Amino acid sequence: MPLVKTRSVISSLVAALLAVPMLCSAASTPALVSIFNGKDLTGWKVKGPELWRAENGVLIGQSNEKKVGGLIETEKKYRDFVIELDVKYIPPGDSGVVFRTPGLQMQIGTSHSLEIELTGSFYLGKEAYPERSTAKDTWRYFKPGAWNTLRLEARGSTFDVSVNGHHVLTYSDDKHPEAGPINLQVHNSMDMKVEFKNIRVAEL
Repeated sequence: MPLVKTRSVISSLVAALLAVPMLCSAASTPALVSIFNGKDLTGWKVKGPELWRAENGVLIGQSNEKKVGGLIETEKKYRDFVIELDVKYIPPGDSGVVFRTPGLQMQIGTSHSLEIELTGSFYLGKEAYPERSTAKDTWRYFKPGAWNTLRLEARGSTFDVSVNGHHVLTYSDDKHPEAGPINLQVHNSMDMKVEFKNIRVAEL
């Protein structure tokens, strides 16, 4: 076989081999699908007071005069998934994404108890926010008062969080094994407003 043709064949084989991982990666990550239509609360259930509304493409959670908190959850249950959403709040604000069964909460905003920015961290009940579940670098990328894009990947007992395209935490916890609805939160005892848009999910 001529040398030029041999080189051409080798180059083609190398290119094909390099493309395989990219094709596999694309195939293993399903497309994100919108779960909020921007018009009403179809596909969602309010838990607690009527603190949630859809307005101009935005899902708004706002405390009432009694400062009683509440959740809104998807009608569908998820176990392994990726969720991406845009969120905005004016500090102080304490919200979160609660998922799986038993529930696990990824914090959005200022911790009501600790009064520090903890977006992307996981709240562990009596332990609050131990070092292993705290996203220490969120403050570098999260912009309170502006729209921010959060990405949470729940795969088995491993949970990865990114803020505005920057990975901020990998947390492992096997105490939340079962599927559950995805909840968004307005915290109790606070005068707050939190806004969400472009809420998209891919099941893994």
